[in-house]
Order: sequence, then structure tokens, then C-alpha cells
Amino acid sequence: MTGVDGVLLTTERLRLRRFTMADVPHLVELDSDPEVMRFLTGGRPTPLVTVRDEELPRILGQYDRHPGLGRWAAEDTVDGGFLGWFALDPSDDGAEPELGYRLRRAAWGRGLATEGARALVGHAFDIPGVRRVWAQTMAVNVRSRAVLAKAGLRYVRTFHLDWAEPIAGTEQGEVEYELLRADHRPPSGPGRR
Repeated sequence: MTGVDGVLLTTERLRLRRFTMADVPHLVELDSDPEVMRFLTGGRPTPLVTVRDEELPRILGQYDRHPGLGRWAAEDTVDGGFLGWFALDPSDDGAEPELGYRLRRAAWGRGLATEGARALVGHAFDIPGVRRVWAQTMAVNVRSRAVLAKAGLRYVRTFHLDWAEPIAGTEQGEVEYELLRADHRPPSGPGRR
């Protein structure tokens, strides 16, 4: 599903490619921004050793187990700069991938999250056997909720989790969004490149 160069897909402004171990510094920098991590860890960074020894090896292992699914580095199509990542994290059977993304603050407010999310949703339903794409976020994360809706996912429910270290807003719960294959309508107009 990916090209020889490791690129999964390209949109007007984004190139999504496989991660490599050379991306450790990019991921550490991304996760060190307290605003990027606000709704994930309350702003705490992900330690280098966790990125290098746990997260990135897990990401790399998904590519062969679930072709077309996984997590991809997002690069600017103009200058090749690292913008963050987008994901279709596979379920155990690969039939219900979880949509996700994390972008550097400099990439916020430009519609890139929506552009990448829409492209991945379309890609997901090109994969035989994918029945459902879903996502969850904190109920208070209104910007991510807007991206999920613009990507075609629909609100399913609000639920509450028990957190060992709750962060501000967890008391309002988590929200789940989904799009079923039967409800997916590819966008009209020019397709992905």
C-alpha cells in the first residue's frame, strides 16, 4: 500500500510517509510542547527513552502486520518539513482502525488536521475488511471534535474513564465518533494524488 519511498498518500499540502528510527527527534520535539500535549497528558512531555524504545518500535511493527494501517509522519509537500503525524491505528483484526493525529503548534489553524483526517478516512475504506473508522477525544477538546466532524465521523457517545492522574477537563468525559463503511461517501471532485 505504500510506495517504494514509504509514502502512503499525498494531499495538496501533506505527504504521509512511514516513520523511521531517524524520526525520534521529531517525535520528542512534538511531544515536548505543552500545548500539543494538553489534552493527552495535561502538558507533560513524552520522555526520549519512551519514544525511542517503546512508541516508535511499536509504530514500525504495525506496518507489516496491518498493511495500509498504522501511524505516518506528516510532512509539508513544499519544503518537506515535519508537521506531526496522522494515524489509522489498527484494531486487533484491522477492521476498526482508530483515527488520530498530532500536529506541531505551527501547523494549527490551517486546516491541515482536517485535510489529513479526510484523506485517511478515504484511504481506510479503500482497504478491504475495514468496517468502521472511529476516534475519541476529551469532550472539552472542541477543536479536535470539529476536525472529526469535518472528516465525516459522527458523534456516538460520551463516556467517563477512571484516570490515575486526571487532567483538567476529564470530569466532562471522553467522546467517541465513528464512520461506518456503509455510511462513507467519497468526496466529489479531484481525488488524492
